[in-house]
Amino acid sequence: MNATNGAFKAIADPARREILRLLRSGEMTAGDLAARFDMSKPTMSHHFSVLADADLITRRREGQTIWYGLNTTVLQDVLAWMLDLTDVDRKESK
Repeated sequence: MNATNGAFKAIADPARREILRLLRSGEMTAGDLAARFDMSKPTMSHHFSVLADADLITRRREGQTIWYGLNTTVLQDVLAWMLDLTDVDRKESK
């Protein structure tokens, strides 16, 4: 699956979109993020994995703590792709 497809799959879920929104303000620990949701740890772990596999978030370990951060590069690529679609629409309508 290419990066754009993975990103769309990842952001299709409202919980994952909320995780991305929470990470806009900076890195958060897995525990801090999980505390914002009424989900089991395995479910949260799955969401983190989908986002990381899509390269939408970064993760780093400090001892036993995992820190997650927003990776805006893929989001910028998706946005550029979407904007390119709107440019095509404008060009075709002229």
